[in-house]
Amino acid sequence: MSVWDDLVGQEAVVEQLGSAAVAGAAVLAGDEQAASGMTHAWLFTGPPGSGRSAAARAFAAALQCREEPPGCGHCASCHQVLQGTHADVEVVRPAGLSYGVKETRELVLRAASSPSGGRWQIVLFEDAERATEAAANALLKAIEEPPPRTVWLLCAPSPDDLVMTIRSRCRLVTLRTPPAQAVADVLVQRDGIAPDVALEAARAAQGDIGRARRLAADPEARRRRGEVLSLPARLTGVGPAVQAAAVLVAAAEADAKATTEELNEAETADLRRALGESEKGRMPRGTAGALKELEERQKSRATRVKRDSLDRALLDLASYYRDVLALQLGAPVQPVNGDRAAELRAAAAAGTPEATLRRLEAIMECRQRLDANVNPLLAVEAMTLALRTG
Repeated sequence: MSVWDDLVGQEAVVEQLGSAAVAGAAVLAGDEQAASGMTHAWLFTGPPGSGRSAAARAFAAALQCREEPPGCGHCASCHQVLQGTHADVEVVRPAGLSYGVKETRELVLRAASSPSGGRWQIVLFEDAERATEAAANALLKAIEEPPPRTVWLLCAPSPDDLVMTIRSRCRLVTLRTPPAQAVADVLVQRDGIAPDVALEAARAAQGDIGRARRLAADPEARRRRGEVLSLPARLTGVGPAVQAAAVLVAAAEADAKATTEELNEAETADLRRALGESEKGRMPRGTAGALKELEERQKSRATRVKRDSLDRALLDLASYYRDVLALQLGAPVQPVNGDRAAELRAAAAAGTPEATLRRLEAIMECRQRLDANVNPLLAVEAMTLALRTG
């Protein structure tokens, strides 16, 4: 057992981070020659599901570990980091669509403090690409002149998602999409899932271990994905295309509501109790602002969850046309949606590679429009109409 066990198919990354953790321990012991192997800012990049956050968390545990080699996975420091309870490891997960300058400045101040008991003061910033321009500037100043025992671990899909001045000061860690068979093996060994179900879920999730686990264990998740993959067959005219867009957006909204509703209720109840709610449900004066601020954060999070859900659906749809294109070109690759082999062959025979490429481009353009805050229904309608014509 070690902290690296959850990094499936990332052998090169494990070797890189393991060596850096050893160098970090040597630096703290006074070995100046080891300083080149360790740095104060790291940027973890890779496609969705590759395990960027898991790699950063494992590295944080290894840096705090006092065993040899660091990253044993069973000591108190490793356990606390992996469970999210270590006092000197702060994990930042932007709840909304962006992370503002006010929050970043507060984060920089906390990061400047000395470790209370661990070896390093570590900030693990998930989805760092969500930082606004002003927030990125505040973050840059902290990375340029960090305290001697502070380490920043930033996570983003690609280096280009961060401003050049930040990424040029970080050591890059690039993760790849894990092979489907490696993901399936994890599901079989750790979750007891049948090998054939595990492999099908791993291929459908395209290397995302968390998504593969949900698809293998949750029939509702499989049903929602099946509805998305049935969309191409329903695009028989302009009316059905517009209707399909509305159904897709509504499904994303329902998924987001189910995800956030329970969390919102618990957060609101906790805050009301902390602010001194009476037994009759009355709130003290001066607390309305705090409740309003929480409500705004929850709305922003709900918007983000909805767009994330819609983006997952678009990626599933892209996997359908990817399989069609592979058949049209005779590419020797395993299909992502092998359970729809007959449907995929029919679609491949009925179209051309050029038309399939245009459909894939329409999906990617829709993702870009959503990222630019275009109205989701309008963006998806434009996509479904483009998918219909090819």
